[in-house]
Amino acid sequence: MRIPAHAVCTAIRDDIVSGVFEPGSRLTEEVLARRYGVSRVPVREALRTLESEGFVTTRRHAGACVAEPTEQEAADLLELRMLLEPLAAARAARRRSEAHLRVLRGLVRLGQERARRGQGEDLRSLGGWFHETLAQSSGSPGLIALLTQMRHKIAWMYVVEAPLRPVESWAEHGAIVDAVARGDAERARALTALHADRAAGAHRRRVRPAVSSSQPAVNMSSGRH
Repeated sequence: MRIPAHAVCTAIRDDIVSGVFEPGSRLTEEVLARRYGVSRVPVREALRTLESEGFVTTRRHAGACVAEPTEQEAADLLELRMLLEPLAAARAARRRSEAHLRVLRGLVRLGQERARRGQGEDLRSLGGWFHETLAQSSGSPGLIALLTQMRHKIAWMYVVEAPLRPVESWAEHGAIVDAVARGDAERARALTALHADRAAGAHRRRVRPAVSSSQPAVNMSSGRH
């Protein structure tokens, strides 16, 4: 079975984000092909995609390596997200479907319930799904792609701590959904900007310990995606 390049790209990106491949480490086609059980062709395509996304860089005499983002690049990433998420919310107010609204409201109900009960272990994933669905509701493929890429890069560069006041944070989510449901683009934009500004304080740069360069093979046919 031929494994498509986008599946290999996802696998390599996941391993970069999770720290399997450290910033600055080499990414050789032969080693990656063996790790994921594929030929070198989809690996080569995947590395080109990841370079365009900023996860990989090509160095003279070294070839492909995991990128090493600077402090400024990391700070710029959060600033860009604080600009783009409000834009996505404003567009969602104009373009969202009823299906998007049902999912957003369901996530808010779950988030508020978990926050009241102090079940913080679920809140990070619920928050991620909320923001992903809000972006999808914008109906803007380019904007959705940018925000998706930024979420991956933020997870790579930052540790995101739980909000100090999760009940208030999920109340903000609920207010954003109410504005989107009413079609109030400016209020959706303003509420999302305020929420993003408050959430930025929960981000701190990730410091990774050194890991062994010897990694077990990954079976790409096992359903990983």
